[in-house]
Amino acid sequence: MSTRKPLFALAAALALGTGAAVAQNAGVQSPNLGKPLSEADIKAWDIAVLPDGTNLPPGSGTPAQGAPIYSQKCALCHGENGANPKPGYGPMVGAHKFDKIDAAKTVTYYEFATTLFDVIRRSMPYPIPRTLTDNEVYALTAYILSINKLIGENDVINAQTLPKVKMPMAGNFIVRFPDRI
Repeated sequence: MSTRKPLFALAAALALGTGAAVAQNAGVQSPNLGKPLSEADIKAWDIAVLPDGTNLPPGSGTPAQGAPIYSQKCALCHGENGANPKPGYGPMVGAHKFDKIDAAKTVTYYEFATTLFDVIRRSMPYPIPRTLTDNEVYALTAYILSINKLIGENDVINAQTLPKVKMPMAGNFIVRFPDRI
């Protein structure tokens, strides 16, 4: 019986607090937090690259250009030549066949090569993402595709060639809700 009163008091306080917050949010006065975003602000962060290459920036890179960048900015976490990463980090080199559900998922699991570019550009290198130039991202993408034997050592990766790279899992994914597309 004694535990019911504190629980009731806690529930009542939460309900009143939530009600006050809703009432405040529905009010006419704003707390004047933040600032309006301009189109330029939004454009700087609207960097999604689509599977067909839409939104890829100008630039290019080769595996040879990407190798020293990888050694300097990626190997510490992902391992030399994409193998033997630090605990908690994924390898960059992996299987080309995914015949069981628990097969290791690496770069070769991506359905589109443009996904690799997008991930590198958006989130690498950790912990200072978005510090690579577009040419560095193209070069790293080329290097990683090359060490996975998906492109040749002398191939150039750019906005035209990257979407044409055939990934091992291309066409092997099922859209869960096709009617929502």
